[in-house]
Amino acid sequence: MSSYVRGGTPLRDEEFRTIIKEIESPRARYNMAAGVAYSKFLEGLKRGEILGTLCPGCRLVHIPPKIYCPYCFRYLTKWVRASDEGKVVTAVISYLSAELERLEKPEIIGVIRLDVPGHRFTSYRFPGLLHRICGASEDDVKTQRIFDARVKARWLPPEKRTGSITDIECFEVIWG
Repeated sequence: MSSYVRGGTPLRDEEFRTIIKEIESPRARYNMAAGVAYSKFLEGLKRGEILGTLCPGCRLVHIPPKIYCPYCFRYLTKWVRASDEGKVVTAVISYLSAELERLEKPEIIGVIRLDVPGHRFTSYRFPGLLHRICGASEDDVKTQRIFDARVKARWLPPEKRTGSITDIECFEVIWG
């Protein structure tokens, strides 16, 4: 069987198992706090808003938000609201779930540069949001048709939102 693809070359299941090391029972135990920026970002998602922080130095809007700009090292205190629309910067076809299980149907995963009213992005150092893309096919990725495509967030109904990135089901392609 050759359902896995790496660099365009099909892999047999036994070859795939040598690349992905399966962990039977991991012993990792940890607690993690979302922190100030991510907590506010996740609270915004629960309300149906996408929030970011604006750097006063390089003028980049960071989505997801950061407390310090990784490019000019300034402290970020200005919050901005992004649109739930944007464009696909890059995308890949994923044959595996986040838990490394084989997916019945491959998913398209991409980096989305969201529109932020009043802000232009001229730098190659753009922040983006990694998420599922729906309404696109494997062929759209392979032919690069998906790149620069417009997308819009498909939100869960308000009563089902929990303050998680999965409150956005996916970004749906708006084919023009």
